[in-house]
Amino acid sequence: MTQKNTQTISTETILKNAFAAAVAVADPQVIVPQYLAKIFPAGQQPKGRCLVVGAGKASASMASALEAYATSHWPQVKLEGVVLTRYGHASPTSHVEIIEAGHPVPDQAGMDGAKKIYALTNQLEPGDVLIALVSGGGSSLLTLPQEGISIDDMRKTTEALLRSGAPIEEMNIVRKHLSAILGGNLARVAIARGARVEALLISDVTGDSPADIASGPCAADYSTYQDALTIFEKYHLGKDEIPASVLVHLKKGLAGEKPETLKDSDLVNAQVANHVIATAYKSLEAAADYVRNQGYEPIILGDTITGEAQDVGISQAQLVREHLSKKMDKPLALISGGECTVTIPAGVKGRGGRCSEYLLSLFAATKDLPHLSALAADTDGIDGSEKNAGAWFTGDTRKAGTDQVLVAESFLAAHDCFGFFAKLGALVETGPTLTNVNDFRIILLDK
Repeated sequence: MTQKNTQTISTETILKNAFAAAVAVADPQVIVPQYLAKIFPAGQQPKGRCLVVGAGKASASMASALEAYATSHWPQVKLEGVVLTRYGHASPTSHVEIIEAGHPVPDQAGMDGAKKIYALTNQLEPGDVLIALVSGGGSSLLTLPQEGISIDDMRKTTEALLRSGAPIEEMNIVRKHLSAILGGNLARVAIARGARVEALLISDVTGDSPADIASGPCAADYSTYQDALTIFEKYHLGKDEIPASVLVHLKKGLAGEKPETLKDSDLVNAQVANHVIATAYKSLEAAADYVRNQGYEPIILGDTITGEAQDVGISQAQLVREHLSKKMDKPLALISGGECTVTIPAGVKGRGGRCSEYLLSLFAATKDLPHLSALAADTDGIDGSEKNAGAWFTGDTRKAGTDQVLVAESFLAAHDCFGFFAKLGALVETGPTLTNVNDFRIILLDK
């Protein structure tokens, strides 16, 4: 295709198609079979018991894809297991039980499911294979607290960290050190039973480290009890915000009275492999390929852009101005990923999520650029507190906002980005995509 297509396809359609391309390349139904064929070449199908476990927003879809592959390629292999996913993210399976549970705040359904996974893993024998299907969201879904910590204590801790504005990486360091499964503890159980572990991971974290994806249930962990306690100190979270059982457990760990998370030294001679099968950067590349065919020159800014959502919006508005100040031979598409944060002040409810908040900040910071267009959405299909994946705007959207006398700054102050874009009919609504490779942002700069 050529530049001509930008004249026949609306800017809104290009934005939405770019997002669709980013999501499609991370579809478990496509990528899981590809990797299973690599991990288990012809003639090397699993022997003994094949236990399938997992957790995350994409994990049920991964289980469905694995079952379909096994039916065709491993007809003699009996699959069984349990996979946890967020409410509304289930996929049909025949042999693997799918349990829907709470996310991002854990609930009893998640803990009961995690108990099942832990019990099944403890039944493995030498020669058995554990296939772990892991994706973003798994940290809160795999909530099986260490002894002495209740699910309510875990919920209160998660809520306090969410309110503090702590990034997901720091939240997961705490979770690992409170969990009987995260931080490599699931693999530790399988290793002790003499089983082989093959973990398939869909990454929603910057850097794509297996230790960070869903808090690495099958990966060696680099963090410590001291790191977890330091995070509480950093955000001024003490006994008034964090349950006593959590603080006592972490302090016992620091004193050496509780075992640390799995370390590299624990994996010597162990049959454990973690395979990252989808990443944010691959999705950004897919979107870049699409817009290139529409006549845009794509510039991938990276998949590790983090920070307060409103600050990132302002920063990218400045980047837009820098590009517009130069000679442009072609219209540009600035594409980025990475997970922002939104800090909600006390007393403010807010509606929306980090993608919509970033986009509204960009919208407000570029009010003098009427032809700018952009979209920001979470690849899992859910952005924050509402049911939309994110939002978009074009020049027509901006004009509609002016006609309705909508003041972007007022909505930003109230953290009601959902309300703003809902009034303009500019929400991205996909429903659960059944995958998750972090957030997606695209800005179109026309000449």
